[in-house]
Amino acid sequence: MVTVPKDMAKALNEGGYFLDDDDEVSDAKLTIAYNEFRHREKIEGSEKVKQSWRMKERMKTVSVALVLCLNVGVDPPDVVKTSPCARLECWIDPLAQSPQKALEAIGKNLQTQYERWQPRARYKQTLDPTVEEVKKLCTSLRRNAKEERVLFHYNGHGVPKPTVNGEIWVFNKSYTQYIPLSIYDLQTWMGSPSIYVYDCSHAGIIVELFKTFSIQRDQEAAAVNGKSHTAANGPSARHCIQLAACGPSELLPMNPELPADLFTSCLTTPIKIALIWYVLQNTSRLVPGLTQDMVDKVPGLLNDRRTMLGELNWIFTAITDTIAWNTLPRDLFQKLFRQDLLVASLFRNFLLAERIMRSYNCTPISSPKLPPTYQHPMWQAWDLALDLCLRQLPRLLEDDSAVFQHSPFFTEQLTAFDVWLKYGDESRAPPEQLPIVLQVLLSQVHRLRALELLGRFLDLGPWAVSLALSVGIFPYVLKLLQSNARELRPLLVFIWAKILSVDSSCQGDLVKDNGHKYFLNVLGDPYMPSKQKTMAVFVLAMMVSGYKQGQEAALQGNVISICLEQLADSSALLRQWLALCLAKVWTNFDSARWCGVRDSAHEKMYKLLNDPEPEVRAAAVYALGMFISNVSEKSDHANSIDLAVGMRLIPVASDGCPLVRKELVVAYSGLILHFETQFVVAASQQMEEEKQRERTVAVVTGEASASSRDILSMGMAGVVPAPPPLPHHFMASSMENLAHLELPSPASSRIPRAMSTSAISAAGHMSNNVYSNVWKVLLQLAVDPEHFVAEMAKNLVKLVRKKAQMLDITTPRGRPVSQSSGVSTSAPSSPSNKSFMTSVGTPPSGTLSGIMEESAEHRRQSPARSTPLTSNPTSPFTHSAQFPRSRKMFDRGPSLSEDKDDDNVPNNLPPRLTTETDFFGWSCKHFVQPINRLSEEEDPESDVFMERKFRFNRNNSVRLEAKEEQSRAGFNRLDNEIFVNRNVGIPSVITFHPYQSELAVADKDGISFWDWEQGPKVGYLVNGNPRHTKISTLEYLNAHDNTLLLCGSDDGCVRLWRNYVGEDVSPDLVSAFQAVSEMLPLTRGSGLVTNWEQHTGSLLASGDVRFIRVWDTHKELKVQDIPTGADSCVTCLASDMSGRSLLIAGCGDGSVRLFDRRLAPTECRVMTLREHGRWIVKVHLQKGPEGKIVTASNAGDLRFWDPRFTESVRSLSLQSSFTSVDIHPRADVLACGSLNQYIGVYNQSGDSLSTIKYHDGFIGQRIGTITSLAFHPYKVKLAAGSTDSYISIYSTAMKRS
Repeated sequence: MVTVPKDMAKALNEGGYFLDDDDEVSDAKLTIAYNEFRHREKIEGSEKVKQSWRMKERMKTVSVALVLCLNVGVDPPDVVKTSPCARLECWIDPLAQSPQKALEAIGKNLQTQYERWQPRARYKQTLDPTVEEVKKLCTSLRRNAKEERVLFHYNGHGVPKPTVNGEIWVFNKSYTQYIPLSIYDLQTWMGSPSIYVYDCSHAGIIVELFKTFSIQRDQEAAAVNGKSHTAANGPSARHCIQLAACGPSELLPMNPELPADLFTSCLTTPIKIALIWYVLQNTSRLVPGLTQDMVDKVPGLLNDRRTMLGELNWIFTAITDTIAWNTLPRDLFQKLFRQDLLVASLFRNFLLAERIMRSYNCTPISSPKLPPTYQHPMWQAWDLALDLCLRQLPRLLEDDSAVFQHSPFFTEQLTAFDVWLKYGDESRAPPEQLPIVLQVLLSQVHRLRALELLGRFLDLGPWAVSLALSVGIFPYVLKLLQSNARELRPLLVFIWAKILSVDSSCQGDLVKDNGHKYFLNVLGDPYMPSKQKTMAVFVLAMMVSGYKQGQEAALQGNVISICLEQLADSSALLRQWLALCLAKVWTNFDSARWCGVRDSAHEKMYKLLNDPEPEVRAAAVYALGMFISNVSEKSDHANSIDLAVGMRLIPVASDGCPLVRKELVVAYSGLILHFETQFVVAASQQMEEEKQRERTVAVVTGEASASSRDILSMGMAGVVPAPPPLPHHFMASSMENLAHLELPSPASSRIPRAMSTSAISAAGHMSNNVYSNVWKVLLQLAVDPEHFVAEMAKNLVKLVRKKAQMLDITTPRGRPVSQSSGVSTSAPSSPSNKSFMTSVGTPPSGTLSGIMEESAEHRRQSPARSTPLTSNPTSPFTHSAQFPRSRKMFDRGPSLSEDKDDDNVPNNLPPRLTTETDFFGWSCKHFVQPINRLSEEEDPESDVFMERKFRFNRNNSVRLEAKEEQSRAGFNRLDNEIFVNRNVGIPSVITFHPYQSELAVADKDGISFWDWEQGPKVGYLVNGNPRHTKISTLEYLNAHDNTLLLCGSDDGCVRLWRNYVGEDVSPDLVSAFQAVSEMLPLTRGSGLVTNWEQHTGSLLASGDVRFIRVWDTHKELKVQDIPTGADSCVTCLASDMSGRSLLIAGCGDGSVRLFDRRLAPTECRVMTLREHGRWIVKVHLQKGPEGKIVTASNAGDLRFWDPRFTESVRSLSLQSSFTSVDIHPRADVLACGSLNQYIGVYNQSGDSLSTIKYHDGFIGQRIGTITSLAFHPYKVKLAAGSTDSYISIYSTAMKRS
C-alpha cells in the first residue's frame, strides 16, 4: 500500500474522509439522517393551556366615602387613653387649633393622601356625621359608581368601639349622643363591589359580622327568589374587601411617638411612616444622629425615581409586590394586586401595616384573609435599602451640592435572578425576584439587563411565560413597543414571540395599540439579523391568524411586500415563517389576496417549492393552498390564477418529505371545493374510458405482475390507478403546456410499473387538461406510502368519485360524459357556474366537501409488529393477493366491501372540508420550546448525551475487537454454525446491525429481528407494502447512534422505521416516499436496489429502471437522476465512501457501469465493464487508495478491476453458478451461494476456505438453496438464508481459552 504523507492524511481526516479502517471518521462527526423534529414528533401543535393572568373584568374604584367620627376634644367613654397619648390624625395635631378647623383640615389631608393613589376618583367627606348623612352619602356614591367599586373609609377614634351586634357609632344632629349604625344597613347602602377600611379599636368584630350578614342576606334572597341572588342591594362577601386596623379584642396603639391613625398612615403614607418607624427601632443606630425631624426632610418627590424619596418608594413597591406574589395564591394575587390600582396600593401598604402594627401587639385583619407576611425575608432587603439611603441623609441635608448615591438594590436583585436562571427549572420554586424585574423595566438604567434576563426566563418554557404574565409583565412590554431604542429590539421581539406562542389572545392588544408597526419595522430593517426577523414575522403571523382586524392592520402596513422582499434570505426558519405569515394574511381575506396578486406573490412563492429545507417547502405549499382556497366568489381572472397555481404544485407530489405532500393534499382540497363540477367531469370521463379500455385490452403474459400502485389504486374504492411520473418543470403562461405529461408511445413494450391504465387510455383526451392532471396527482397521492397522506387524498378521491357515480347514473349509457354535459373541461370557468349539474340532472343537495362522514372509520391503522398483514380485514390491500402472476394488465380486481359502504353515504350533509393538518400549530412549537438553550445532545450533563457517549464507546470497542478476526479471516475456516433458526418466510434480504447483536431478515411482507448471540427472536415488523410486492432491500441508517431501519419494496417505495424492536414500544414510521416511481414490469426484475452513504446522507436508488436516482436525505429531495445507458435493470450498487464521487452499478445484462457524480448526467458514465456475460449479483469497492472493484455474476465468475482500465486485472471461476454473493468490507473473505445447496467461502486470492452443505448437528440437515448472504460489517460473521426458510450464521473457529 502506498504511504500517504502525514499532512495529507491529516487533511483527509479533517475533511471527514477515511483511507482505511484506522482512519475512519469518528462516530460523533457522522451525520444523522431523519433526526429532525419533523421525524421525531407528531405534526401537531402544542396543547393550549387556558391562561388565567388576564382578568375577566378590570375594576376601578371610582368613588370614595371618607367618614370621620373624631369629636375632637372629647374622648369616647369606653376607651381610657394614656398620658401622653398618640394624637396625630393625618399628620395633624387636632388640639393645635379649634375643633371644627382641625376636623376640616384632617378631612382635607386624608383626601389628599388617598388622591396620591387614585387621583381620578370622586371623593366625598362626611365629618362627625349622623346616620342619615352616612346613608345619603353611600347611596349617592353607589348610584354614581354603578358597577364599579366604592371605598368606605371609617375613622372611629372619637366614638365607642364597635358592638358585638355588628354596629359602629356615629352622632345625632346635636352631638349629644352616640348613635349605632348597623353594618347590615351599611351593606345595603354600599352595595357591591366595595372596599371597607376600618380604623378603630376592636375593628375585627366588624369583619367577622360583615361575613355573617352577607351569608344571611344571600340566604334570604335565595328563599325569596328560589336561587342565589347578588344584586346592588345584596352584596356578596366575595365581592367586598375589608381592611381592619386590629383584631376583635385589640386596642389601637397609643404610643405618643406614633400617629393616632397609625393604620391609616400605613395605608396612605407608607414611606413616611416606614421612615419614622425605622428611626424608632434599634436598627437606626447604624445611622448615628438620625432623628424624626431629619427623616421628615428626606429630599425628593415620591414619583421621581432619581431622588432619594422616589427611589425608596420604588424599592418599597417592588418589595411588597414580591412578598405578595411569593406568598399569595395566584388567583388572589390577581384579584388584589392586578385588578384595581387603588386596591393594589392599599394591599401593598397593608403588608407594611401588618409589620409595623404587629410590633405594637396589634394584628391588622383583611378579608379576604392574607397569610402572615411580616417576617418575610424581603423585609430584610427593605431594611438594608433604608440603611444605605439614610446613611447619606445627613450629608445631603448639610450640603446642597452633594450627589445622592443610588441604591444597589435592583442591581443585586437582578444578579440573584441571574443566578436562579443558571440552575432553575420548572421543578424548582419560581424565582422570587420576578416582580422586581417588572419594576426594573420602568428604569432606563436597568431596562436592557432586565429584558435580557426576562427573555432567558421566558425561554425556559410555557410555564415560565404563564408565570411572567401572572405577575403582570404584559402591560409593561406592550408599553415598551413605543420605544425607539434599537438596542431593545432583539429583546422585545424575542419576549413577544414567547408570549404569543403561549397566549395568542394578545393579538388584539397588539392591534389596538398599533404594536404591529414595531414588528413590521424590525422585519423591514436590513441591518437586523435573520433570527430577530424570524421572531418578528412569527409575531405578525400570530397577530393575523384568525383575526380579521389583525389582517387589515397588517395589510395596511404593507406586510405582503415586506415579506416578499425577504423570501431569498439565507435563514430557512425565516423563509418558512415568511410563507406562513403570508398564508395567514390572505386566508379568507380578499383584499390581501389581490394585493398578493398585484405583487406576484404566488409566482415568487414558486421558488420556495424547491427549497432545500422541507419545512420551507411545506410552508410554501401551505401558503399557496391558502391562496387558492379563498371561500368568496371569484372572477374568471381569479380562477385562472388558482388553476395556474394548482398546476405549479403538481411536481410537489414527488417530494421526498411526507410533510410537504400532506400540505399538497390540503391545498388541492381547496381547489376541488371551488371547481367541484369540473373535477367531477374529469373523474367521470376517466371512469368511462377505463371501462371501455377494460373491454378491449389484451392479456399480458410473461411479465411480472402489475405495479403495486396500479393494483392498490384500482382496488381502492374504485379509484383509478396511479398516474405516471410527473415532470418537474412547468411554464405558468399556458395551462395546456403546464398540464403536459410524459406518456409512453403505444408501441413501446416498456410500460412504467407506476403508470395507470387510465393515464394511457386518456392520453389523447386529458393530457392537456388542468383538471385531469390535478386529478392524476390526487390518484398518485391516494396510494402514497405514507398512510396519513394516502388517507387524506383517498377521502378526496372518494368524494369526487361519488359525485361522478351519481353523474354516471344520470348520463345515458354509451354517451361520453363530455358530450352529455356540454361543458369544456379545460375552460377555467367560475366555480359558481353550476350549469353542468343542472343540465344533466342535479343530484340531492350537498356539496363535495360534505359527502364523506366515515373518513375516520376508514383510517388505516399503523402497521403492527405482531400482526401479519393477512389478518387485517380493513387493510386497503385486502384483495390484492387474489391476483394471479399472469392476468389481465388492466383488470379492475375484486371489489372491496368499503365500495358498497360508500353507496350508503348520505348526500345531504352540510358543507364541511375535513382535510386539514396542524402544520401551522406544529411550526409554532419552535417558539414554545426553549430556543437559546443547549439541546440534550449537546448538554454534557443530560441523559441523552451520556447515552450517545456510551454508544460511541461501544462502537469503538466492536471495531477494535473485530480487527483480530479480520486479520485471521483470509486463512481460517468459516463454517462454525453459531446460530440457526427457522424464519416465518423465505428470507429475501438479510443484514447485520453493525454494533448490536441484531440480525434483520426480510421476507415478502415483513422483517424478523433475531438476537444472533443469544438466539431468540426479538420482534417482527410488518412493513405495510402492498401484498403482491416484496421487500427487496434493507439498510440500517444511523447505526452508530439511534438506529433507523430502511425497508424498500419492489414497487419503488421506501419506508423508514424507528422503535421497530421492543416489548413496550410500537413501530414508528419516520418517513416514507417513492424512491423510484418508474419501475418496469420485467420477467425477471431486481426490484428496488439501494445503497446508503452515512457520511453524506445520500441514498442511491435504482432497480427495474434505466437510471440511478440520488436522494439527499437531509433535504429529502431528489438530487439527480443518472441514466445507466443499459437496456436492463440495475441489480446492485456500490459507491466510493472516500472520494464520494465514484458510483458503480451492476446490471442484469452482465455489464458493470462506472459513474462520476461530479459530471453532468449525460456525461457522468465514465466507463463500462463488459467481461461478464450474465446477471451481476455483487459489486464491491475495496477500501484504500489502491482499492479494486470486485464484481461477480451468476455465471460463477469473480473479477477484479482497476478503476482506471476497462479490462479486469484478475478473474476467478469459483462455481458453476451463483444465487448470492457477499464480500466482507474489511476482511479478506467472500462467500458464494450456489443453486446446488451449498455455500463456498473463499479469500480474494481464490483459495477455498470452507464449503458449507449441512447444518450442524448429529445428523445435519442439508441446507436449502441460498437466497441471501450477508457479512457482518466488522466481525467475520456470515449470515445465510435459504429457500427452506432457515437462517444460519457462521463464524470462524472460536478461540480456546
